[in-house]
Amino acid sequence: MFRVTQYMKEIAAPSPLGVQPRMRGPVVIWNLIWRCNLTCKHCYSISTDIDFPGELTSAEVDVVMDDLKQFGVPVLILSGGEPLLRSDLTDIAQRAKRMGFYVGLSTNGTLIGKHNVGELANIGFDYLGVSLDGIEQTHDRFRRKEGAFSAALNGVRLARDAGIKVGIRFTLTQDNAHDLPSLLDLMARERIDKFYLSHLNYAGRGNNNRARDAIFETTRRAMDLLFDTAYGDVQSDKPTEYVTGNNDADGVYLLQWATQRFPHIRDHLRAKLTQWGGNASGVNVANIDNVGDVHPDTMWWHYTLGNVRQRPFSEIWTDLSDPLLAGLKRRPRAVKGRCGMCPYVDVCGGNTRVRAQQLTGDPWAEDPACYLTDEELGIEHSAPRVAVTPYTRQKAKTPVIED
Repeated sequence: MFRVTQYMKEIAAPSPLGVQPRMRGPVVIWNLIWRCNLTCKHCYSISTDIDFPGELTSAEVDVVMDDLKQFGVPVLILSGGEPLLRSDLTDIAQRAKRMGFYVGLSTNGTLIGKHNVGELANIGFDYLGVSLDGIEQTHDRFRRKEGAFSAALNGVRLARDAGIKVGIRFTLTQDNAHDLPSLLDLMARERIDKFYLSHLNYAGRGNNNRARDAIFETTRRAMDLLFDTAYGDVQSDKPTEYVTGNNDADGVYLLQWATQRFPHIRDHLRAKLTQWGGNASGVNVANIDNVGDVHPDTMWWHYTLGNVRQRPFSEIWTDLSDPLLAGLKRRPRAVKGRCGMCPYVDVCGGNTRVRAQQLTGDPWAEDPACYLTDEELGIEHSAPRVAVTPYTRQKAKTPVIED
């Protein structure tokens, strides 16, 4: 996750570089249930509205949670599917809060109503994120359900009014980029705390629809608007937060954006961004799915590191005999192509490896979704870019770490 507002504050009021604290354990995004009442176009888990067998029981969740706490995991993001369909969600969330985790809830918002918003507020979620794919017509088309937008926005309003910190998540594609200005207006009008722009990642239905990914110029316009809005809110001292995810080139693009407007801040901002280090999959971000399989993040469901029923998460996460996990934890990563030649690889960390793997079969190939030009990056005579072709099913290759 790239915390845009944090770096806008650095531009407005630079702070000492300091020492970057090391996280003991990763942020864990936990898909507690696969079932969902929607079938969204870009769903990474390919959820649908049926019950799936073999999901972790309440007792098994408790055992895993104890291990996560002992391992130093600071944050649990409870997700799905649609987590509100899990009957023991309240018990799980309350236990997580008692144990001292920062607890977020990732939901489509349609199942939040007057009947349960009080219970959600009493749990004490630190954050509740609701996905919106655009304004009403666009959102309903993406969610494949008429009325989904109205139901989700109603859930946002109820949660906000109940005192829960609420954010909206937006996955940018060619088919909904035109709605970004309206969503930012909606955020301001509805007094929503946080906006998360997610770039499309090639996982689940997002991989099937990757040919509809936002083209580079569309992405740049979207990021310019987001940066301008975030900086304006910082200047106005508004208590809003803007973040992005699934394209760590955003950090490099912010450096370019800031250098054009505030050239005096470039070296300081570059140092701060290098300290951040970009992509955290397999390092500071982890995923546990509904049956207990562990993945480097939520976009790697086609690659399993182990299962918490067989080994504790803490053992799985530190086992570097797995070539993909070892390669993700390596600094610098052994990336190739444009990424390997790029002088800003220390900022983005090689960006999102799953796109490279899904497109080429090689997780260390260049990320095809980097939207900066060779000239901006200072790369001379790079090979032709990897084209984003329509999805065709193929068998994934075993990752290899190359020296």
